[in-house]
Amino acid sequence: MSLWSLVSHMPPEHFSGLFGEFPRDLRSLLADWLENQPWEFITGADSFCTSAAGALLSAMVEKLRCLAGGNEQQRQVLQHISNLENAYRRDPLRLVATVKGILEGERAALLKRDRQLPLSFHRRQEELKFGLDLQRLQHRVGEIQVLQEQWKQMGDGTRGERGRGEADLPALLLEAVKELEGAKLQVLKRLHIWKRQQQLAGNGAVFEENLAPLQKRCENLVDIYFQLQQQVVAVGGELGSDLLSRLLERLNSVLSALVESSFLVEKQPPQVLKTQTKFQASVRFLLGARLLQASAKPYVVKADMVTEKQARELALGLGGWTESTGEIVHNTVALEINSTSATSCATFKNMLLKKIKRCERKGSESVTEEKCAVLFSTDVTLGPGHLPFHLQALSLPIVVIVHGNQDNNAKATVLWDNAFSELERVPFVVAERVPWEKMCETLNLRFMAEVQTSKGLLPEHYFFLAQKIFNNSSASPEDFHNRSVSWAQFNKEILPGRGFTFWQWFDGVLDLTKRCLKSYWSDRLIIGFISKQYVSKLLGQKPDGTFLLRFSDSEIGGITIAHVIRGKDGSIQVENIQPFSAKDLHIRSLGDRIRDLAQLRNLYPDKPKDQAFGSHYNSECPGGPRGHPPMRPQSLLVGWGRGVVLCCPERGKINSRAGQHALERVTGVLPQQIGPGPRWLGVPQAGSGQLRPGPGR
Repeated sequence: MSLWSLVSHMPPEHFSGLFGEFPRDLRSLLADWLENQPWEFITGADSFCTSAAGALLSAMVEKLRCLAGGNEQQRQVLQHISNLENAYRRDPLRLVATVKGILEGERAALLKRDRQLPLSFHRRQEELKFGLDLQRLQHRVGEIQVLQEQWKQMGDGTRGERGRGEADLPALLLEAVKELEGAKLQVLKRLHIWKRQQQLAGNGAVFEENLAPLQKRCENLVDIYFQLQQQVVAVGGELGSDLLSRLLERLNSVLSALVESSFLVEKQPPQVLKTQTKFQASVRFLLGARLLQASAKPYVVKADMVTEKQARELALGLGGWTESTGEIVHNTVALEINSTSATSCATFKNMLLKKIKRCERKGSESVTEEKCAVLFSTDVTLGPGHLPFHLQALSLPIVVIVHGNQDNNAKATVLWDNAFSELERVPFVVAERVPWEKMCETLNLRFMAEVQTSKGLLPEHYFFLAQKIFNNSSASPEDFHNRSVSWAQFNKEILPGRGFTFWQWFDGVLDLTKRCLKSYWSDRLIIGFISKQYVSKLLGQKPDGTFLLRFSDSEIGGITIAHVIRGKDGSIQVENIQPFSAKDLHIRSLGDRIRDLAQLRNLYPDKPKDQAFGSHYNSECPGGPRGHPPMRPQSLLVGWGRGVVLCCPERGKINSRAGQHALERVTGVLPQQIGPGPRWLGVPQAGSGQLRPGPGR
């Protein structure tokens, strides 16, 4: 989204005095184009800045000429061109200052209104800065080349001028190397950001995987490295041994950093990895297509499993590792160059972790909190000088499991690490406590990605989740704003009165919604995250038959229906039907179950259920087996004394034997008789042949 698309709709008084010799209609004509030029990074008055400003003026004039060809106000556009030429051709830096002032004023107005700028704006600014820095470097290399040529052509008769050239050349070389180091830092930062975004994508964040722009940056800087290195070596005798060695050392440090950082994991292995299960991964060497030299034997990339301790030692340069912590089958692949796409990759298609060697764990740490990683490594020779490099790249942290029942807790470890690790960290250090607001963002991101819905969690959902994780039902929403949540509260401590952790419960909701409730959630038919007490408050004054849907608070992966029952005396009771599991909803959908239950009339607050859920009903078969009328398996069962009575909405009461026969036709099971005792309301539990009590939790 462009800046102009946001500010053009704001009242003109926000920009009083901003548009003078550069009129607002000209700003509107140039719109996005104006914002995609590096005005703000032309900060000096040297030859490069003057040249860049002149180029921008020429580009602006050319852009307007193109617009004039198909514009109804052609005469006005041509007048703008004439005015620009007259006002700025002699001093294009003044145009830069004018446009810079306009863009800064627009941003200030937008910040005053929205308090922040779109992320796309910051990304574009970074790209513009790097592009201009690269142009500056290329300009500097050209200056050095011109000076060298002039210097070579000078004879003994112009020794004074040659002396001045000798003084200028080292300064230019030092400045060029400094600028190259700055550009290198920009590239390394972008690589770190790419890796961090890749990690956040593991939790469901949007991720721009395309590495081509970063590869181009690396290649451009390596090209400049070789040019500068040749220039330094060419005049090495005149620079002096000390300056020569310092320049070459700094240049080689730039090359090493670019080469080592450009070897990365493009496709991550699964972060929850089960032994004896095949998996895939790929690594990419961004400088491979440019620098890899032909070899009699192909370069081979090897994959090994390393512990967190080994990963930390590798990252800190504390020495190599000697032993893999797990045995990976099919763990070597050739590093190949694709000449068509100009990429260098190694793709592991058939790896398998045969076994894992557990290491000592810290304190109460469980096996599903133990993090390790896959280390990808290779040895290559690069460039015309056949420089040897040992390249290695660590995968994102992995939790290895041996049983499927460990999957849930392993996912919690991965989710926490992905969400709350820092941009550049020692492997795999992560905070033990984080702000609740960040946790809300993480849960929402995971929910939307897992369910594949555009409808995220709402403030009232966060309030319920906060009450649950902090075990505080009396606090207000504001009370949780500055709270922090610990890893223990997230997935180590059992929730009071329950047999599971907060994450285990939330993950059960995720799984249920993904498998059975996606369309209902996306249509906002499910409130879901709401306490039983608050449900009673919402439904307390509603008519008989008003209902809502909430996720079970006491069972993992269940959804229940809370509905209003009014007695003959006008008393109100809110009942909760026994929660439905994914298994139940696969047998009969939620929509059809709601249709079956005649006591449900209006979805809270007041929407008729057929209007709300009609699109989710399945069409009934025209007839049942052996000519019987179709039956709905979720007819209400009422049991008391020693008998069972099936109340069918279409046929009224059926005696006990007939009811059993009907249930057998519909569900394939016989209901178990209810013994003497109080009255029960319920529905048959799928596949069990037992009645489930009506008042659910």
